[in-house]
Amino acid sequence: MNLLSAAAKVSALTMLSRITGLLRETLIARSFGASEWTDAFNVAFRLPNLLRRLFAEGAFSQAFVPILGEISSKGDQKQAQILVNAVATLLFWALLLTVLLGVIGAPLLILVIATGFKGGPAYDASVVMTRIMFPYIGLISLVSLSAGILNTFQRFAIPAFTPVLLNIALIGCAVFLAPHLDQPIYALSIGVLLGGVLQLGIQVPALLRLGLLPRIGLLPGAIKAAVSNPDGRRVLRLMGPAVFAVSVAQISLIINTNIASRLPAGSVSWLSYADRLMEFPTALLGVALGTVLLPSLSKANAKNDLEHAGELLIWGLQLTFLLAAPCAIALFIFGEPLAAALYHYGKFSALDVAMTQRALAAYGVGLIGLILVKILAPGFYSRQDIRTPVKIGLLVLVATQVANLVFVPWLGHAGLALSIGMGACLNATLLWVGLSKRGALPNATWIKYLSQLFLALIPFSGVLYYAAQAHNWIALQTTPWLRIGLLSAWLCVAAGVYFAALGLVGIRWQKFLRHAK
Repeated sequence: MNLLSAAAKVSALTMLSRITGLLRETLIARSFGASEWTDAFNVAFRLPNLLRRLFAEGAFSQAFVPILGEISSKGDQKQAQILVNAVATLLFWALLLTVLLGVIGAPLLILVIATGFKGGPAYDASVVMTRIMFPYIGLISLVSLSAGILNTFQRFAIPAFTPVLLNIALIGCAVFLAPHLDQPIYALSIGVLLGGVLQLGIQVPALLRLGLLPRIGLLPGAIKAAVSNPDGRRVLRLMGPAVFAVSVAQISLIINTNIASRLPAGSVSWLSYADRLMEFPTALLGVALGTVLLPSLSKANAKNDLEHAGELLIWGLQLTFLLAAPCAIALFIFGEPLAAALYHYGKFSALDVAMTQRALAAYGVGLIGLILVKILAPGFYSRQDIRTPVKIGLLVLVATQVANLVFVPWLGHAGLALSIGMGACLNATLLWVGLSKRGALPNATWIKYLSQLFLALIPFSGVLYYAAQAHNWIALQTTPWLRIGLLSAWLCVAAGVYFAALGLVGIRWQKFLRHAK
């Protein structure tokens, strides 16, 4: 299988997800602006997202995919089905309990995550929307179980397309349901729940074709069998430190959300809108490459083919630098045109554009670190080593909060984004050093490669800097299609200049054509 082709496929489908996500955020910005109501939705949505990452995309995938990959590398389909059934059963019952506790304890949860809302209308709205959206945790966690199975067997398309359905559901509810509600923002929480149902439903046919549709045990005997399954117990043992590893990142997110809730109204939303743009490159590069690499790395390590595993990591890292560096520069230099063209409509004011641009510039500083973590961490997970990323994560948590003490009084909400980025850079550095000490990263000519990239980025940066100053992007609100056209044209020109410069400095795409064994 061609890994570049697989990563491109995942990236293209993820691009579709991010485009519909941007349409969603643009619609929300136009309809609701950056207000206490959007702050309330973003805080409420953060809770199910947090636990989704805890139960599913983070801890679960890190523990489950390497073991399923190990079993599948032996061609044991029956054993793979037994493992899938056992894990699905355990996950289902844990999620059911979590959802019930979340719905009951929503008022306390909001107090913990956003103390600045206490006593205001945003608090009551957050509680209501948290209760509506909490079942989404169960739905999306089962979606992530399905995605882990499909990705292990190199069926990447359906999992990569699935997030599009959440965006479609949110857009549909915002357009057609919101006008009929006394509190229109509640339509968004209903859209999240509907999106979870759609996302789970699309997985079923793909799993049936693969012959690995999970069978959830509902009777006590089936639950006992799931707990006693040896491979399932291995997953649980790995999930312990994995949950802790993911919790470290989520604790940092909770703290940052709490700090943002105490800043001027709109701060949570400005960060959320900037985060949506930052997620474009992190998803297109980090998530796509991480998704493709983890199953291949797991199988290579299961076969003790350490040379191939090291080559895969170097391939992913070099491709990341190639594509992430221009994205980071674009967020830093070209933030105002991006925020204005995408969000500056309806209730989203020029002040909101300026505040979003500040957060984008701060994210740009740490973007490469945020993406590199998603490439380097699978190097540990594929070896079933989760404890090392946990230790690094703890150190990064402390460093991030220390950075908040320095940056937030100075930069406000943008200081939170800068702290996250700087923490990610520290995380990536420590993961890189850890893999190098274990001999997992072969020697590569990094000085030459990074020097070539630096030279190619100079004309690219010049084009974007000129374009950012060449037009009054705020005044162009009266001609939105002209503004979007100018944005697209300048981005295309900058991309063309960059890839032409890559050719001139001697970097060729052929070196990234790698096939998995």
